[in-house]
Amino acid sequence: MKIARIALLAFTLPLTLYSFTNHKAESYSLTVEVNNLRNSNGIVQFALYNMDGTIPDEFYKKSYNILKGEIINGSAVISFKDLPTGKYAVNILHDENNNGKIDKGFILPIEGIGFSNYQTIGLGNRPNFSKASFELTENKTISVKAIYM
Repeated sequence: MKIARIALLAFTLPLTLYSFTNHKAESYSLTVEVNNLRNSNGIVQFALYNMDGTIPDEFYKKSYNILKGEIINGSAVISFKDLPTGKYAVNILHDENNNGKIDKGFILPIEGIGFSNYQTIGLGNRPNFSKASFELTENKTISVKAIYM
Protein backbone atom coordinates (compact mmCIF):
# COMPACT_ATOMS: atom_id res chain seq x y z
CA MET A 1 0.00 0.00 0.00
CA LYS A 2 2.82 2.41 0.86
CA ILE A 3 4.58 1.60 -2.44
CA ALA A 4 1.35 2.27 -4.34
CA ARG A 5 1.02 5.71 -2.73
CA ILE A 6 4.63 6.58 -3.55
CA ALA A 7 4.14 5.41 -7.13
CA LEU A 8 0.92 7.45 -7.43
CA LEU A 9 2.64 10.53 -5.98
CA ALA A 10 5.62 10.09 -8.32
CA PHE A 11 3.22 9.97 -11.28
CA THR A 12 0.84 12.78 -10.31
CA LEU A 13 3.29 15.31 -8.84
CA PRO A 14 4.96 16.21 -12.16
CA LEU A 15 1.54 16.55 -13.83
CA THR A 16 0.29 18.79 -11.04
CA LEU A 17 3.39 20.99 -11.15
CA TYR A 18 3.17 21.21 -14.95
CA SER A 19 -0.41 22.44 -14.77
CA PHE A 20 0.64 25.37 -12.53
CA THR A 21 3.58 26.54 -14.62
CA ASN A 22 3.18 29.48 -16.97
CA HIS A 23 2.81 28.35 -20.53
CA LYS A 24 4.06 30.97 -22.92
CA ALA A 25 1.22 32.18 -25.11
CA GLU A 26 1.74 32.29 -28.84
CA SER A 27 3.29 35.54 -29.97
CA TYR A 28 3.93 36.93 -33.41
CA SER A 29 5.74 39.67 -35.22
CA LEU A 30 4.15 42.34 -37.37
CA THR A 31 6.32 43.96 -40.02
CA VAL A 32 5.05 47.26 -41.39
CA GLU A 33 6.45 48.89 -44.49
CA VAL A 34 5.82 52.31 -46.00
CA ASN A 35 6.94 53.03 -49.56
CA ASN A 36 6.75 55.99 -51.93
CA LEU A 37 7.37 58.67 -49.32
CA ARG A 38 7.68 62.09 -50.96
CA ASN A 39 11.21 62.53 -49.60
CA SER A 40 13.69 60.96 -47.18
CA ASN A 41 13.56 63.77 -44.60
CA GLY A 42 12.96 62.92 -40.95
CA ILE A 43 11.62 59.55 -39.81
CA VAL A 44 8.46 57.49 -40.03
CA GLN A 45 6.61 56.97 -36.76
CA PHE A 46 4.64 53.73 -36.56
CA ALA A 47 1.87 53.63 -33.93
CA LEU A 48 0.24 50.28 -33.14
CA TYR A 49 -3.28 50.11 -31.67
CA ASN A 50 -5.15 47.15 -30.19
CA MET A 51 -8.52 48.49 -28.95
CA ASP A 52 -11.70 49.80 -30.51
CA GLY A 53 -12.13 53.56 -30.11
CA THR A 54 -8.39 54.34 -30.12
CA ILE A 55 -8.30 55.78 -33.65
CA PRO A 56 -8.16 58.66 -34.44
CA ASP A 57 -5.48 59.58 -31.89
CA GLU A 58 -3.80 62.84 -32.90
CA PHE A 59 -1.42 62.90 -29.93
CA TYR A 60 -0.68 59.12 -29.82
CA LYS A 61 -1.86 58.75 -26.21
CA LYS A 62 -3.99 55.64 -26.89
CA SER A 63 -1.37 53.61 -28.76
CA TYR A 64 -0.27 50.15 -27.68
CA ASN A 65 3.28 50.67 -28.96
CA ILE A 66 5.22 53.22 -31.02
CA LEU A 67 8.37 52.61 -33.06
CA LYS A 68 10.33 54.95 -35.29
CA GLY A 69 11.85 53.90 -38.58
CA GLU A 70 14.69 55.36 -40.59
CA ILE A 71 13.84 56.40 -44.13
CA ILE A 72 16.04 54.90 -46.81
CA ASN A 73 15.36 55.76 -50.46
CA GLY A 74 11.80 56.90 -49.74
CA SER A 75 10.83 53.80 -47.70
CA ALA A 76 10.78 52.73 -44.06
CA VAL A 77 10.25 49.32 -42.43
CA ILE A 78 9.89 48.26 -38.78
CA SER A 79 8.81 45.13 -36.90
CA PHE A 80 6.70 44.93 -33.77
CA LYS A 81 7.76 41.76 -31.95
CA ASP A 82 6.17 39.42 -29.38
CA LEU A 83 2.58 40.48 -30.04
CA PRO A 84 -0.20 38.25 -28.73
CA THR A 85 -2.94 37.07 -31.04
CA GLY A 86 -5.50 39.81 -31.48
CA LYS A 87 -6.92 42.66 -33.47
CA TYR A 88 -4.53 45.49 -34.37
CA ALA A 89 -4.41 48.66 -36.46
CA VAL A 90 -1.42 50.77 -37.56
CA ASN A 91 -1.11 54.53 -37.99
CA ILE A 92 1.98 56.03 -39.63
CA LEU A 93 3.32 59.56 -39.66
CA HIS A 94 6.02 60.74 -42.08
CA ASP A 95 7.51 63.09 -39.50
CA GLU A 96 9.60 65.18 -41.88
CA ASN A 97 10.92 67.55 -39.21
CA ASN A 98 11.29 64.81 -36.56
CA ASN A 99 9.28 66.64 -33.88
CA GLY A 100 7.01 63.69 -32.94
CA LYS A 101 3.71 65.38 -33.79
CA ILE A 102 1.40 65.85 -36.74
CA ASP A 103 2.15 69.28 -38.19
CA LYS A 104 -0.88 70.94 -39.75
CA GLY A 105 -1.66 73.75 -42.13
CA PHE A 106 -5.04 75.40 -41.56
CA ILE A 107 -6.76 72.11 -40.59
CA LEU A 108 -5.16 69.31 -42.59
CA PRO A 109 -1.82 67.62 -41.92
CA ILE A 110 1.10 68.92 -43.99
CA GLU A 111 3.09 65.73 -43.37
CA GLY A 112 2.17 62.29 -44.65
CA ILE A 113 -0.13 60.12 -42.53
CA GLY A 114 -1.62 56.70 -43.15
CA PHE A 115 -3.61 53.86 -41.62
CA SER A 116 -3.69 50.15 -42.24
CA ASN A 117 -6.43 49.26 -44.78
CA TYR A 118 -6.70 52.88 -46.01
CA GLN A 119 -5.78 54.18 -49.46
CA THR A 120 -7.45 57.59 -49.03
CA ILE A 121 -8.67 59.73 -46.16
CA GLY A 122 -11.47 62.29 -46.36
CA LEU A 123 -14.69 63.47 -44.78
CA GLY A 124 -16.49 60.38 -46.08
CA ASN A 125 -13.60 58.07 -45.21
CA ARG A 126 -12.44 59.12 -41.75
CA PRO A 127 -10.04 56.76 -39.96
CA ASN A 128 -11.40 54.48 -37.24
CA PHE A 129 -10.14 51.34 -35.53
CA SER A 130 -12.86 49.12 -36.93
CA LYS A 131 -11.96 49.81 -40.55
CA ALA A 132 -8.18 49.99 -39.99
CA SER A 133 -7.93 46.80 -37.92
CA PHE A 134 -6.88 43.30 -38.91
CA GLU A 135 -6.42 39.99 -37.10
CA LEU A 136 -2.92 38.90 -36.13
CA THR A 137 -2.81 35.10 -35.84
CA GLU A 138 0.59 34.52 -37.45
CA ASN A 139 3.69 36.50 -38.39
CA LYS A 140 2.51 39.11 -40.85
CA THR A 141 3.81 41.86 -43.14
CA ILE A 142 1.58 44.77 -44.16
CA SER A 143 2.08 47.87 -46.26
CA VAL A 144 0.64 51.23 -45.22
CA LYS A 145 0.23 54.04 -47.74
CA ALA A 146 1.49 57.51 -46.79
CA ILE A 147 -1.21 60.02 -47.72
CA TYR A 148 -0.27 63.65 -48.29
CA MET A 149 -3.11 66.19 -48.19
